[in-house]
Amino acid sequence: MRMRRARRVFGVVAAALIACVPAVAGAATACAGRDLMADVPPARMAEMQAAADAVPFSRGLFWQAKKGEARIILAGTYHFGDDRHDAAVTRLRPVIARAGALLVEAGPKEEARLAEALRADPALMADPAGAVLPGKLGRADWHRLAAAMQARGVPPETAAHLRPWYLATMLGLSPCMLRQAAEGGDTGGLDHRLIAAAESEGTPIRALEPWDTLFSVFAGMTPTEQLDMLRAALPQAEHADDYATTLTEAYFSGNVWLLWEFGRYDAYDTSGLSRAEVDKLTDLTRRQLMDNRNHAWIAPLTQAAQAAAAQGKPVVAAFGALHLPGEAGVLRLLERDGWQVEPWQGEAPT
Repeated sequence: MRMRRARRVFGVVAAALIACVPAVAGAATACAGRDLMADVPPARMAEMQAAADAVPFSRGLFWQAKKGEARIILAGTYHFGDDRHDAAVTRLRPVIARAGALLVEAGPKEEARLAEALRADPALMADPAGAVLPGKLGRADWHRLAAAMQARGVPPETAAHLRPWYLATMLGLSPCMLRQAAEGGDTGGLDHRLIAAAESEGTPIRALEPWDTLFSVFAGMTPTEQLDMLRAALPQAEHADDYATTLTEAYFSGNVWLLWEFGRYDAYDTSGLSRAEVDKLTDLTRRQLMDNRNHAWIAPLTQAAQAAAAQGKPVVAAFGALHLPGEAGVLRLLERDGWQVEPWQGEAPT
């Protein structure tokens, strides 16, 4: 099967899911893993970095966009916990306190609506037809999946009922992170920390997208495509801590798009697919998880900034860092819409 040969490509998908899709579970503190980029030979690293640098706005986590009197402070976030987020919260809190709104992928109301929907309709995550996965996957793949989900705190009898796309998403997450989430009950990511800051400052919080976006991202996939995605995730499941560490270190270095290119080049070397085939798969993932959502965010960003400008205030927008770079990234889309985009160094003392 073609997708069986493309399993290493899922490293890109997992990175996109972790960095871009609002987390349904996470950790309060960082988990230990190995930075896989440390093993990349210097020549290949230079090639990867050149590819990343060719992407617009590939480096940097904090930006501002100005258009007339309207101003948006943009922060690229990481959805999971790390003590290094504290510096960003300290840096952003003063402007959040003065902002007309904090815009995030999903705010408290959307998260509550999602939780309510999951309680009311188990079919959103589980297949009402019953425990069909063992038969559909085959014995070998089912045993691998059952073991991986057990490590993530999900019993096999529960996993057998869950939808393949959701299982594939969980396989891209670190078991350590999921265990800590069960204990702490919060992702600890920058998004949640900035939401807490906005709540304490009395700043309105607005969502950039509806509560059910997570489902609509995968709604166009056929049952076969979902199973292929799940099979593609299995080989990476045992190395999720390493992928999470690789992502975390790339994020805090500010070298945002290098992570995406790492996944692409890893697939070039190990998937057995041609470069054209790898590019096709990774570009499809980018469009589904990032580009389409980026386009949809420009209108709410613009409307919120204009409304705040009428009150002499900026707005702050915080969302997954991989949404910032690229020709279809939020920064380029704003630039094309007439906004002046530049790095944000922080607010001047008042």
